[in-house]
Amino acid sequence: MMELDSTPERLSARDTTVIALLLVSAFVVILNETIMSVALPVLMADLRIPASAAQWLTTAFLLTMAIVIPITGFLLQRFHTRSIFIAAMTFFSIGTLICALAPGFEALVGGRIVQACGTAIMLPLLMTTVMTLVPPSSRGKTMGNISIVMSVAPAIGPTLSGLILHVLDWRWLFWLVLPIAIIALVMGAARIQNVTTPRRLAIDVLSVMLSAFAFGGLIFGLSSLGEAARGTVLVPPWIPLVTGAIALVSFITRQLWLQRSDRSLLDLRTFRSSNFTVATLMLAISMLSLFGMIIALPLYVQNVLQMDALATGLLLFPGGLLMGLLAPLVGRIYDARGPRLLVVPGSIIVSAVFWGATRMDENTPFLFVLVLHLGLSVGLALLFTPLFSASLGSLKPQLYSHGSAIIGTVQQLAGAAGTALFITVMTVQSVALTAEGATGVAAAAGGIQSAFMAGAILSLLAVVAAFFVRKPADHIE
Repeated sequence: MMELDSTPERLSARDTTVIALLLVSAFVVILNETIMSVALPVLMADLRIPASAAQWLTTAFLLTMAIVIPITGFLLQRFHTRSIFIAAMTFFSIGTLICALAPGFEALVGGRIVQACGTAIMLPLLMTTVMTLVPPSSRGKTMGNISIVMSVAPAIGPTLSGLILHVLDWRWLFWLVLPIAIIALVMGAARIQNVTTPRRLAIDVLSVMLSAFAFGGLIFGLSSLGEAARGTVLVPPWIPLVTGAIALVSFITRQLWLQRSDRSLLDLRTFRSSNFTVATLMLAISMLSLFGMIIALPLYVQNVLQMDALATGLLLFPGGLLMGLLAPLVGRIYDARGPRLLVVPGSIIVSAVFWGATRMDENTPFLFVLVLHLGLSVGLALLFTPLFSASLGSLKPQLYSHGSAIIGTVQQLAGAAGTALFITVMTVQSVALTAEGATGVAAAAGGIQSAFMAGAILSLLAVVAAFFVRKPADHIE
């Protein structure tokens, strides 16, 4: 009897080049997603705009991402890999140039929207390509590299932003990114080859419209909650939230009907896999935790510990670096032992960090805050790689593009929900403490404690779910 070769398949030079270029490009576009967080006060002063207007630089980006990502499942099936990559990086490069040259606030928002169109396409393209090219026995290692992109880029965005703004004008946030984006575009156009076979599909326009109202409405509503708590919002958040919820129900109903004939914009048969569903739920909680911490820690450091933006950025850098260093090791452990050995301790560590953060007040040492962020980075590093691998690996190959689009959409919603949850809880509690006579610093500290308490309670759901994640079979037909 012929013996089967158990040695993991090696990627060809072509496939390795394709994945490497996609990783670099995805890192650049996702880094850009969080680079604005520290810059908003500077932009408000330079452009003479209020906080409610400045928030649109982030909100417009998130809205565009939420609208475009669900369409990527269709785009990745309809067009060649190279064409999709060129379109994504062209959108991103043009948007970055518009931002760098923006004479005023309106042009800057327009540039952010164009950037978001490219960003929304890039991550599903990367994940679908990896699932198509990389054999199951090696996916953990490659997904570890994707985890670097997914977790380190958002973590070091505020750090990079703080360093740039410390010495340069805010336009350099875009001028420094632009040449890297153009180099990635030129190299990708020259080196990336098509790795998928497109199918002739007709796009369902009604699904696109429902998707825009559903995910756009939910993102906008969640993003407005923090402003509503401050009493500075023009449109009550419940209006876009209810609109988004109704549109989401309609969107799901239409997809269930269209997928009978394989014409759905977003194929929901992915959720027939319980492993995909549980892993995606855990990813949502993990992204909520990451973005909640990213928004809360800078506010705590600046408003409670009274430190500047540069110190805030530097606080987040070691954690981002640590996640990057751990990701390849986590990927190898996943390939050898499966996800449960990683996600159970990872979820427990994340939960412990949030419970520890509920103890922070105006007298907490900076070192304690740094240790908590490093602990969060370790916990998330143990989660991201196995969850990406286990979720998409549980799907049939024809559903990879839809699964990637769903994960991208869930991440955006979770990021917006995490930001909204933390900002709303912080604001409501701070206002209540101020009314009781607390000082500004004490009220801010109390608000942040309450926000971390909400995150700690949610983190317990991830601990329970972690015990139900399993390694998918190597071959799913």
